[in-house]
Amino acid sequence: MRILLSGGGTMGSVSPLVATYQEIKKIRPETEFLFVGTSDGPEKAVVESYKIPFRAITSGKWRRYFDLRNLIDPFKVFWGFAQSYFILGKFRPNAVMIAGAFVGVPVAWAAWLRRIPVLIHQQDIIPGLANKLMANIATRITVSFEISLKDFFPNKTVLTGNAVRREFYDCDPKASGQFFSLKADLPTLLILGGGTGAIKINEIVEKSLADLLQFCQIIHITGKGKKIDVEADGYHQFEFLANGMTEAMCSADLIVSRGGLSTTSESIIMAKPTIIIPIPRTHQEFNAQYFQKSNAAYMLSQESLTPEMFISVIKGLLYDESQRENLSRNIAKMMPYDGAARIAGLLLEIAKQ
Repeated sequence: MRILLSGGGTMGSVSPLVATYQEIKKIRPETEFLFVGTSDGPEKAVVESYKIPFRAITSGKWRRYFDLRNLIDPFKVFWGFAQSYFILGKFRPNAVMIAGAFVGVPVAWAAWLRRIPVLIHQQDIIPGLANKLMANIATRITVSFEISLKDFFPNKTVLTGNAVRREFYDCDPKASGQFFSLKADLPTLLILGGGTGAIKINEIVEKSLADLLQFCQIIHITGKGKKIDVEADGYHQFEFLANGMTEAMCSADLIVSRGGLSTTSESIIMAKPTIIIPIPRTHQEFNAQYFQKSNAAYMLSQESLTPEMFISVIKGLLYDESQRENLSRNIAKMMPYDGAARIAGLLLEIAKQ
């Protein structure tokens, strides 16, 4: 059995692919895998840390606004298609899985031309353009939330939940705190800006840091090349964590993140109270609003956010145990708990056809 996985550009599409890989390796350890991603995204280091062979292809995307890159990217997509066609011919997978990234679009088209079954996974509430472009040729479509079933063909769409890496199911807060040399008598705040970081969140953190450190310790993932020029006791800053993200999330009493579904799904599995600051006017806002309506997360608007508001909300939640417990209880109910197993089963099913 051979399976090709494709995603990248950001870490959002990579996590469910790795989680599905882990699940299939547990069921069928002899299965061979190949991961196809971008050459300049953050995914290569993470994928190779799981001992998955990696190949990069040229990747483009279609932006739904005027941008001169829209004139160049179709040629990149065509070249990515040619590269994918060659890679598929050499690896000869029984099935392909793609988790919504643009790098997967030429892979899916090449797989369709070679008559290889394709499973695409929709993480977010609102379907992305990449998945819309692949939906017609997909053999199976899996979705994280019941609300997303209506967006795809009913005869091939299945509610599975999101696939979360196995290590996030085994949370040991004490050991995780020791991993970062955290103080046991101070609450821990984890701040994430997505796989490539978030400059706006980093700026707010920098302006709020002195006040935040009065009542908590902080693990801050800034994104590569976006490090804050600050050192302080209780402030643990990293540009990127290829390993250690499980420990970072497990040790946190409160998480601040973007609205990407990979990180939010990990919060669901760990039942972590979460503040979401979505990228304005993107699918992340729909994700955050969906969670806020269910009282499963606290949403803040990036455009109106001030350091004073940021500090106040964090302090209020860290000092209100009952509210954190309520958020924790509700977020744990947001999607099926065994998404990786469900997706792995469907992927193996189409691979045997």
